[in-house]
Amino acid sequence: MERKLVAGVDCSTQATKVVVVDTESGKLVASGRVAHDVFRSGAASETDPENWWQALAGALVQTGCVDKIDAISVAAQQLGVVALDSDHRPLRRAILWDDTRSGRDAEELRRSLGGPDAWAELVGTQPLAGLSVASWAWLKRAEPAIAEKTRFIRLPHDFLTERLTDDGVTDRGEASGTGWWSSRRESYVPEVLELPIVQIDPSMLPRVLGPNQPAGAVTHQAAGHTGLAAGIPVGCGTGDNMSAALALAVTPGTPVISLGTSGTAYMRSDHAPADPTGQVFADASASGDHLPLTCTLNATIAVDTLARMLGLDRGQVAERTRAVAMPYLSGERLPEYPYARGTIAGIDHATTAEEILLAAYEGVAYSLVQSLETLEANSSGIDPDAPIVLIGGGARGRIWQETIGRLSGRGLLIPDADELVAWGAAAQAAGILCSEAAVDVARRWRVANGAEIPARPRDDETIDRIARVRQAAHELNARELFSR
Repeated sequence: MERKLVAGVDCSTQATKVVVVDTESGKLVASGRVAHDVFRSGAASETDPENWWQALAGALVQTGCVDKIDAISVAAQQLGVVALDSDHRPLRRAILWDDTRSGRDAEELRRSLGGPDAWAELVGTQPLAGLSVASWAWLKRAEPAIAEKTRFIRLPHDFLTERLTDDGVTDRGEASGTGWWSSRRESYVPEVLELPIVQIDPSMLPRVLGPNQPAGAVTHQAAGHTGLAAGIPVGCGTGDNMSAALALAVTPGTPVISLGTSGTAYMRSDHAPADPTGQVFADASASGDHLPLTCTLNATIAVDTLARMLGLDRGQVAERTRAVAMPYLSGERLPEYPYARGTIAGIDHATTAEEILLAAYEGVAYSLVQSLETLEANSSGIDPDAPIVLIGGGARGRIWQETIGRLSGRGLLIPDADELVAWGAAAQAAGILCSEAAVDVARRWRVANGAEIPARPRDDETIDRIARVRQAAHELNARELFSR
């Protein structure tokens, strides 16, 4: 029997990555990776969408088997805004998920729709800085000429899928993070689109596909650019967190913590949340149910930055520390402090750089571990015996593992597979090719297999210390003392 190959794509903040997988065995056949140019200045974070398109072609060529791929699907970083003209060409660099210039616009959006309770009821997710709806409101206010020329609005995965198929589509997972599509209604929300500071005609937005639906086929033009065979099917794709959850085939109630540039905690749930506090995103899963999610903007990037400031390698930490670090170097989303900056408390003349670096790990881990309680209150519940599935670039790090385990008191599961986001997209492509549900493909491939770390007693003393310092610093972080 002829071997069938599928490609899964992860267009992340820093790079486009491709995995090529044998549909029958689930074995990795080849991979490719091309870095992106990310433009950051103050609260701004942007990338030229054409950079993603070039990176996709480059990563596919690197696999060495691009012409043998039988189907492809694209997952990507969530949120942000890609503004396109009438010819579907970018009008400016894409605004990324970690761009916090829209903090004031998010506040105005909350007021305009009637407050947090109204957003919870209609959308499920509060409009925070960096969400698509807030970034679009910022663009309309700050660059009205660009907004006026915009005819189509896409997210990163939408943009690449459209380039491959020449059809404007997205999926419910990606759409659920925008702030203008509701996982509670399974539709775009006219009450949001018609707000004076939004004013988006539905024709500007992509058609929303359900799980396992194809987005179309690779066009001749896209084939010429990428090396793919024209006519092969393209999966609907999804957002990065939804794709990783799909690859893991996690069951409802199993908590997942992802340690990348940002940090997320999520789980599958039978119902859509409606959180007026803004801590939980009412995301839809790529498998048909829901994926309530919390997000901190500062995870591995914050620890790496502090390590560099202190002149240390990221692994050079003390055995213990009394210092507390709130590494909100990019502002923050969990809790919502878009104008905050990092703070370090509890140091004295004897404090070492290694103690401060350990405090940075603890500060990030604390936010993510504590968010599991919030997720449980906004989902169908957490399995008390389930280990935390720890994924992302930081998951293999010994210090991250020890810190998450110590502050959670839970066991950990570390999947062996790298690039889970790309694996989830590959499962979507294989599902279309084999007429199989993508989550069943991922389960058959056993992508979630990995090392298990037993539970240890929870470090309540450290949790209490961080909680007290964070509460004391609440006013400092909530005010705009460090805004630029």
